[in-house]
Parts: sequence; C-alpha cells; structure tokens
Amino acid sequence: MARFGMVIDTRTCVGCMDCVVACKTENDVPDGRCRDWIVQQTEGTMPELRLEIRSERCNHCDHPPCVDCCPTGASHIEDFGTTVQIDAKLCIGCKACLASCPYDARFIHVEGYADKCTFCLHRVRQGLDPACVAVCPTHCMSFGDLDDRISAVSRLVNARAHHALLPEAGTGPRIFFLT
Repeated sequence: MARFGMVIDTRTCVGCMDCVVACKTENDVPDGRCRDWIVQQTEGTMPELRLEIRSERCNHCDHPPCVDCCPTGASHIEDFGTTVQIDAKLCIGCKACLASCPYDARFIHVEGYADKCTFCLHRVRQGLDPACVAVCPTHCMSFGDLDDRISAVSRLVNARAHHALLPEAGTGPRIFFLT
C-alpha cells in the first residue's frame, strides 16, 4: 500500500505562490481560505542569516490527531496512499480537528464542514501530480510514495538533509523540507 508524501526543496522555492493559486483554482477553495500557504522564516543573527521559504499544507500524518478526535469519522485515513481525508457529508463542523492539528492546516469551509489539503487525490488517482506540484515553476516540489525506494520523494529524503515541521508533536508528518 502506498504512503504518499511530499518533499519541498527550500533552496529552490522562491515563494511565488503559484502552488497556492493552483490549489485554490483546482479545488474551488473559497475566497479568504486556503489549503496551502507560503511561509518565510529567517534564522540566525547578522551577518549570518538564513532565509527559508516553504510551501506548507496538511502533513497527512502517520499518527493524525485530527482523525482520532473526530466524533463522526469524517476525518479518516484513506486507503489510497494512506492519506488523511475529510468526508464533508459526515462532518458536523465541530472544529475538534482544527483544535487538534498542530500545523493549523484546516479551516471551516463556508458550507460548514472542515476542509484541508487532499494531495489532490482526484488528480493522483488519474496518474497526475497534485496541482501545486504540477505548476511549480522551479520544480521544488516532489510528490510520491515514501515507501517506494525508487520514487523521487524517497530518493530525495534519503539523499539530502531535511526536516519536518514539529516532529516533537509525534504525528509523523509526511511533508519534508530539504535544506
């Protein structure tokens, strides 16, 4: 069974927001909401500064607290790619999943249900990349099966220094940022 993940090269991401626009367009995300976003983080002290630009989204965790706390089963693990998904028809908008997500990756859709990145599973099922990956002009984003040793994401994670967000949360995030 595949275990989908994403790798983002922070050396080549320029923060252009093409991924954000592609996601909003592909998934008809309402104005004022987003499933992915750009973060700029500066570390160090002058003159030794380091800027990291990241495209962030749901981390499709191995141990997702949003699934564990959902009272209706709307938040669940999808067998295809073992990704974290939401069934809008089952969601009652209680916001328990929003409160439990350490990445602030969810929002309440204008229609009242929790929403977030889906890794564009509707595209992936057709053999396409998620919209954000497909449009990236610097090709800094890679998507695939982390458990497939020959996939691009596995090769990148094994070959380059990388980090995930909030590993101390114990969620097992599957978005990796190459440094």
